[in-house]
Amino acid sequence: MPNEICTTDESFVIATTIGRLEIDIDDEKIKAIKLNSNKFLSKSKTKLGQKITEQFKSYFNNASFEFDLPLVQKGSEHQNKVWKALREIPPGQVLTYGALAKKIGSSARAIGNACRNNPIPIIVPCHRIVAAKDIGGFSGAQEGVLLNIKRELLAHEGLSF
Repeated sequence: MPNEICTTDESFVIATTIGRLEIDIDDEKIKAIKLNSNKFLSKSKTKLGQKITEQFKSYFNNASFEFDLPLVQKGSEHQNKVWKALREIPPGQVLTYGALAKKIGSSARAIGNACRNNPIPIIVPCHRIVAAKDIGGFSGAQEGVLLNIKRELLAHEGLSF
């Protein structure tokens, strides 16, 4: 019998208060979360998937819950720096694009681009970045469903825009 390489690539869909989330796992790490999935709900077949499901349930029951999950963060050096800084923003707090840019030595536009390309929203909380005068965008959207999801996430964490 040939040696088999066992990987845990998997995709499953969970229901949350903000809609369905499609979660992609690659080799025991989360590689992507797709918001507003139109796929059917499905249960994970792995321990990691079950842990992910439980942690999302905990977050949506308690906004101060902090995720502790392994992530695949494939991005540029700058994107990874931004995504790391996003994970340091506590639940219930926000920073402006400009404030985060100043903190890490970047520009507000570059912060927005990194947020737009964040493959793991919610866990890497790009929803906690806002514009100086308003809520800003979310996952590249300036209006519509995705921006409503950002409002719902912020409201869940005790903030309103």
